[in-house]
Amino acid sequence: MVMPFLAGLAVAAAALAGRYGVQAWNAYKTRPVVPKMRKFYEGGFQPTMTRREAALILGIRESTPPDKVREAHRKVMVANHPDAGGSHYLASKINEAKDLMLGKTKGGGSAF
Repeated sequence: MVMPFLAGLAVAAAALAGRYGVQAWNAYKTRPVVPKMRKFYEGGFQPTMTRREAALILGIRESTPPDKVREAHRKVMVANHPDAGGSHYLASKINEAKDLMLGKTKGGGSAF
């Protein structure tokens, strides 16, 4: 007498668990898509670029190795390239930040 009752209780529990699982899966599928791209530097530019500002523009640390600087530069340029709707000024600032981080220009002014 107890055995059929326990079997029925187990079936009911499995059905409820399945129902909640399906509801959770449907809620997971219908959630809004959130872009997984990192947020980059949004501030204004200083008159003379510093290593700190260059690192903020590229989204890296000031002590990042050169290969990671190039990789970060490539990611930011893909998002802001003038041929893809970005501005020429912003692209020049991104390139200036890469050059400063790689040591191709000395911090504190333009190349002129």
